[in-house]
Amino acid sequence: MRAPAHIQHPLLLWAWSLLRLDFVGVPFGALFFCLSLTPSLLPRDWLFQGLIGGLNASIGYAIGVLIGKAVRRFILRGRSWWPPAPRVLYWLKGVTVAASIAASLLMLVPASAWQRQVSTLMGIEGPDTPAYLRTLGISVLVGGLCVGMSRVFLDAAKLWARLFIRRWHLHHEVALFIGASIMVVVLIMLINGVLYRGFLTGASMVFQPQNSATRDGVTQPTAPQRSGSPTSFAPWDTLGYQGRNFVATGPDIDDLVRVNGRPAKEPIRVYAGLQTADSDAARMDVVIRELERTGAFDRKLLVIVPTTGTGWVNPVAARALETMYNGDTAMVAVQYSYLPSWISFLADREKSIESGRMLIDAIHDRWTALPPQGRPKLVLYGESLGSMAGQGAFPWLPDIARMDFSAVLWVGPPHESSLWSDLVARRDPGTPEVQPRYDNGRTVRFSQAADAEDIARIAEPPWNGTRVLFLQHASDPIIWWSPDLVFSRPQWLVEPPGVDRTASMRWYPIVTFWQVSADMTNASAVPGGHGHNYGDSVLDGWAAVVPPDGWTAADTERVRASLQKSAAKDGPAS
Repeated sequence: MRAPAHIQHPLLLWAWSLLRLDFVGVPFGALFFCLSLTPSLLPRDWLFQGLIGGLNASIGYAIGVLIGKAVRRFILRGRSWWPPAPRVLYWLKGVTVAASIAASLLMLVPASAWQRQVSTLMGIEGPDTPAYLRTLGISVLVGGLCVGMSRVFLDAAKLWARLFIRRWHLHHEVALFIGASIMVVVLIMLINGVLYRGFLTGASMVFQPQNSATRDGVTQPTAPQRSGSPTSFAPWDTLGYQGRNFVATGPDIDDLVRVNGRPAKEPIRVYAGLQTADSDAARMDVVIRELERTGAFDRKLLVIVPTTGTGWVNPVAARALETMYNGDTAMVAVQYSYLPSWISFLADREKSIESGRMLIDAIHDRWTALPPQGRPKLVLYGESLGSMAGQGAFPWLPDIARMDFSAVLWVGPPHESSLWSDLVARRDPGTPEVQPRYDNGRTVRFSQAADAEDIARIAEPPWNGTRVLFLQHASDPIIWWSPDLVFSRPQWLVEPPGVDRTASMRWYPIVTFWQVSADMTNASAVPGGHGHNYGDSVLDGWAAVVPPDGWTAADTERVRASLQKSAAKDGPAS
């Protein structure tokens, strides 16, 4: 496509050149766009789908351009019939572009139906077809931006090549290779240095003020059993946003008496924020002193909770266990970051694992110093990045039993979690990845957490000694996302789908990776029981791994009803 005659300025000519499209790249871009419309783990609205469609289309376009250049150079070059007559070539290009546009438009119709199908599985309303047609416009803008940026990159590489040719008389291809290499190095330095550090700096500027804030309605606790109280070694203003939520909410004695109908104890909640002490070791010292001050080692249960990136502790998990044990519990957690989990996963992954390991080791060492007859049951809980942090303390499964943990409940573990990934890889033959069985369930078991009955069935057979339970949704992208999705079909997409994953989902190279990556950003926004929102299924997990003596299914439902009434009081569950 030639530039109009009135465009003569070099910069205008260069800008116009960015609009030129390779007609071999266009159908590949359309193919990748159409594949990106296929369903994945979670529903996507038209705007979000447009972003993913544009990104995948630009990748497909780049692949098509490379294939076209290779074919023209190594296969068609020197052929007497190539290139064809200009009129034939124009017709060929026109038909290719028209077919690509038509296919993209037509694909939006089944795409909206697929999204309604996935939405139905989540119990929400899906998009209507006319609104979903807007996806194509967003995708064109995003894809065009990506292609334009790549053109700028290539033009810069060519500029370097021309400089090398003029100065050192290098061969054209050698000069172009060197120029491209320089731009790759510059791009890597730009991403890893300026952009990555700038992103983390920006994230800190956004989330650090929130860490200093306090949620409306949350006030300093007065009960001495809570960190942040006037008698606490962890001052209220040092606990951070999530720490203050944790210690200032949850059931008190009156709430527990009302639910359980018998005398109760004030639940103990111990917490240390980033500002509570200057180092990890000092924060561990504070929590040990807090446990001793509050009498935590005299309770029936002592629960260690490695936190997520912001220091969040699931209020449903905490309230559920405290209600089950009528307050005869002590929970302890430590903040290691104020960034959301997905940013912490990128920036502070090792920090989260180290913090979890230090917390577990410090409390376990103090616990083992107690007389065996007078120790509380030792329990470990972790959700999302907190699950990954907790697993980092154990090189292998038998270490959990050797440390005398009574029960471990891990919810929504990221795919990179060391223990989870090893257990799934070594699962019993014939068991699916979405609900594996390991060593016939002697110590560790897995549940899709789709409903209470599923978890109850998991716990029914004899389960002696330490109980370890993983709760994992078939639709949770936090669990199933992996870099391997780029070029490798995962086993969970070969097996029959889990209970809340659509059977229409298929694996496509590159495309599925970006689909699941996009799902991760929306993983907790879906209704409870799907995605990364585990709702009150954590209660069923507690009933499976560490039920009080004489506990029944009716007791579980009684506690579930109380959890639903208190949801607004404790704050968001995810």
